[in-house]
Amino acid sequence: MVELCTKHSLFSWSATGKVDPMPIAKAEGIYLYSPEGKRWIDFNSQLMSVNIGHGHPHVIEAIKKQAETLIYAYPGMATEVRARLSKRLADLVPGDINTFFYTLGGAEANENAIKAARLFTGRHKIIARYRSYHGATHGVMSLTGDPRRWPNEPGMSGVVHVMDPRPYDYSFGDSDDEIVAENLRYLEEVIQAEGPHTIAAMFIETVTGTNGILPPPKGYLQGLKKLLERYGILLVCDEVMCGWGRTGKLFAFEHGGIVPDIVTMAKGLTSSYMPLGVMGLSDKIAAHFRDNVFWGGLTYNAHPMCLAAAMAVIDVLESEKLIENSAKMGDVMGVHMARLGKKHRCVKEHRNIGLFGLIELQKNAKGERLVPLAGAHPVMGKLGKFYREEGLFTVLQWGTVMCNPPLTINEPQLAEAFDIIDRGLSIVDEVFEG
Repeated sequence: MVELCTKHSLFSWSATGKVDPMPIAKAEGIYLYSPEGKRWIDFNSQLMSVNIGHGHPHVIEAIKKQAETLIYAYPGMATEVRARLSKRLADLVPGDINTFFYTLGGAEANENAIKAARLFTGRHKIIARYRSYHGATHGVMSLTGDPRRWPNEPGMSGVVHVMDPRPYDYSFGDSDDEIVAENLRYLEEVIQAEGPHTIAAMFIETVTGTNGILPPPKGYLQGLKKLLERYGILLVCDEVMCGWGRTGKLFAFEHGGIVPDIVTMAKGLTSSYMPLGVMGLSDKIAAHFRDNVFWGGLTYNAHPMCLAAAMAVIDVLESEKLIENSAKMGDVMGVHMARLGKKHRCVKEHRNIGLFGLIELQKNAKGERLVPLAGAHPVMGKLGKFYREEGLFTVLQWGTVMCNPPLTINEPQLAEAFDIIDRGLSIVDEVFEG
């Protein structure tokens, strides 16, 4: 299985000759299984996406039922599942976001959000932050700020990157009030230098994902929305990773008490049982496209099988109170992280919001990051091997250990996972300098 996969297929973000893929035969709940029966805790929900856990019978049954009635319909047709999901999303998404465009993933949702923002405003430029990831297709890879952007350049024109409230090695201040005030002052200067009349939108991951699991400072979202509104610039919240209960609320922007002009989502909406992305538009933008053409389209736009999976996943999130469990287990996760932070010299920081978290590792007592931007450290390979051998799957992103389990996880399962993480961090302690 491994031999044929590596011989005849490409793997993401990898040189195929250097990959060592895990052989997976089945998955159930929070667990993955090899063909031989070895079990791993899925502590990253695959790609922060299998929010309801693996193999939920309600979703599987919904997919089967849809397959028996209508598998595919041309995007220009109306279908029952499209009608039902669109109404349900309009009821669930806060504020006046009531109109939705369906894609096959988060990158496509963000690509279409670029189009919608430009068409609506008549402006071209897009602001994005450096500590960000918005997808791997042409336009949104240009928006992405992290080093994966570099090999894809030159990219889409009109992208302006700015520093986050929390850059890698610089601080806008110590308190949240200070950080917010200084960052927004800096951002306003950038807007003025670029020309507000040229800027269509600013894209943010509401909670930064793979670049650090960074919840926004208190007051940032409200201040940012107010600043952008002053200049007629749209706010687009990318909730592909942090949405659908991951942070302990349905959407992460709810923590900040705001509603964006456009929201994009994917991953947890179908728990990755089927591929689906969504762009949600506020009423003022949707009204524009009642009279003006939206120049976007996809063969698999509003695919019935994908929409059916989303309906069923929402059922599970609500009926099993998984968003509430995310908030509750997030508190438990924070306690485990704090314990490991006190125990291991290699732990620089730990942070989580709901079940969206990570442990950041340091090189020395000065607090230097173990892995520099776009760099590597041999101990991370050893750590990854240890976790796989001990029954834990997670993503080690540069110098961090991702902690993003399915929202179904319970206290004993969290304790088991953090026991493995604990033992693994001792390996990193051995290379700590000073």
